[in-house]
Amino acid sequence: MSPLRISVNGESRHIRSGATVAGLVEVLALAGKRIAVERNGEIVPRSRYSEITLEEGDTLEIVVAVGGG
Repeated sequence: MSPLRISVNGESRHIRSGATVAGLVEVLALAGKRIAVERNGEIVPRSRYSEITLEEGDTLEIVVAVGGG
């Protein structure tokens, strides 16, 4: 299987075919962090990260929550 091209926070990336949102989060070293993921304009619930398979041309925005005060 050939790699897929997706966009993550405006940056083009290649990922393996069949990768999930959960897999991408892990590759990006964001597992366990407080994040929000939007795929093609729709928020992806954390409970569905392992169910959502990424597809060619997907556009993702990933926001990391930063605490402080």
